[in-house]
Amino acid sequence: MRLWAPSLLRIYVGVMCVWLLAPIVIVVILAFSGDGYLHFPPRSLSLQWFTRFFGDVQWQRAMLSSLIIGAIACVVSTTIGFFCAYAFLRVEFPGKKLLLSLLLTPIIVPNIITAIAMYYLAGKLHLIGNFLWLGLCHSVVAMPIVLLILLSALQAVDPNLERAALGLGSSRLRVFFRVVLPIALPGVMSAALFAFLASFDELLISLFLAGVRTQTLPVRIWNSLNLQVEPTIAAVSAFLIAVTCVILGVDGVLRHRRGQRRVGG
Repeated sequence: MRLWAPSLLRIYVGVMCVWLLAPIVIVVILAFSGDGYLHFPPRSLSLQWFTRFFGDVQWQRAMLSSLIIGAIACVVSTTIGFFCAYAFLRVEFPGKKLLLSLLLTPIIVPNIITAIAMYYLAGKLHLIGNFLWLGLCHSVVAMPIVLLILLSALQAVDPNLERAALGLGSSRLRVFFRVVLPIALPGVMSAALFAFLASFDELLISLFLAGVRTQTLPVRIWNSLNLQVEPTIAAVSAFLIAVTCVILGVDGVLRHRRGQRRVGG
C-alpha cells in the first residue's frame, strides 16, 4: 500500500483536476461554435459570437462598467490595504487582532449577507446604480485578499533598512517612498491585480446595487441566462476566463521576479 499510495494520489488529483476543468473547456469550445444555438460538440467553428459580443452596445456598456468599477475597487482596496498591512506589521496598538479580524470578515461572511446590508444602506442614501458606490462596495470584498497578500509582501521589508535610512537623515515620508514601496512593489501589484479580478467577477453585490446603466458583465450574463440562452453568453464567459488567466499569468511573473530578488539579495 505504501508503494501504491503516491500513484493513487496522483491519479485521484488528476481525475479531480479534469473534473473541475471540464466545464471551463466546454464553455470555451462553445464560444467558437458556428451553430445558432448552444450545442456540444459544435458542428462548425466560427468567431461570430465574439463579433456579436464586441459589437453589441449593451455588452460594451457592461464591459465598460466592469472596468470602471474594477478600477475603483482596485485603487481603493490596494491603497487602504497597503497602509493597514504596514500598520499591522510596524505598530503595536490595543485591539490589533480584533481589527485584523474585522477586516478579514468578508471572507467568512457570505456575500449575500454583505450585499443585502449594502443594498439597504445604498437605498437610504439613494446610491443605487452609482459607479463610485459600487466600486467602494466591491473594495470591501477585495480588501481581505489585498490585506493577506500585502501582509506577506511587507514581511520582506527589513525594518533595519528603514532604521538605517532614518538614521542617515531621511524623513519618514522619504523612507516610505524610497525604501518600503520599491521593495514591496511586486506584492502591491499582485494585490492590485487580485483586487481588480475580485471586482470584475463579483455578481451578488452587483445584482443588488447595479442599476440599468451600471450593469456589469456578470450581471449582464445573469440577466441573459434568465431571458434567453444564446451562444453569445459562451463568448462572454470565455472572455472572462481569458481575463482571469491573463491576470493569474501576470501575477505568476511578478511572484517569480520577487523570488529572484530575494535569492539575489
